[in-house]
Amino acid sequence: MPKIIDHDKRKEAILYKALQVFAVHGYQNTSLSMIAYSCDISRPTIYQYFHDKEEIFYFAVKKVTGDMFSKYVQIAFYSDGPIIDRLKGICEDIISIGYENREALTALTDVMVQRKRLGSDFSDIIIRRTSKLNILFRRLLRYGVDRGELKFLDIHDISTQLFMLIESLGFQMALMDNFQLKPAIEIITIFLDSLKLESA
Repeated sequence: MPKIIDHDKRKEAILYKALQVFAVHGYQNTSLSMIAYSCDISRPTIYQYFHDKEEIFYFAVKKVTGDMFSKYVQIAFYSDGPIIDRLKGICEDIISIGYENREALTALTDVMVQRKRLGSDFSDIIIRRTSKLNILFRRLLRYGVDRGELKFLDIHDISTQLFMLIESLGFQMALMDNFQLKPAIEIITIFLDSLKLESA
């Protein structure tokens, strides 16, 4: 009886192995043959899932952001509790996931830097894939203001600042060996607590 292959799981396995190879050898020096060898499959098999290294990168960004956003919609709109606590939960989860997957995050950052040097800018795809999160922040902030939990504030500016804070922490995680999770979460907590009305 032929072996049944779960193609979705195999595609994810190839992705994670590819990120590990990128981390060791650098994006530019990595070939699909090296990724296939790391996955213990043939190069033609890799082509069944990805056409090139760039497609692997796009899939990584799409997969991570898609999975996370689905979870955060649940936290934002289908859970109880103050709006600030929901925002804290989402932000802490983002930072914690990044911290737990620092090797992959470093590999992705390395890919972005190397591709930038070669004239390819991935910022458009990053912006497209993360814009939903920014919109989610804005909706939650508006909801918090309307419910009288948050100060009257410029929703767009605050959402952008929060997003940039998380983005900055993500790059620190990827690039700095001495990054510490607890102080990073404390920074986000202080920022979000500053938005609360005194009586909230």
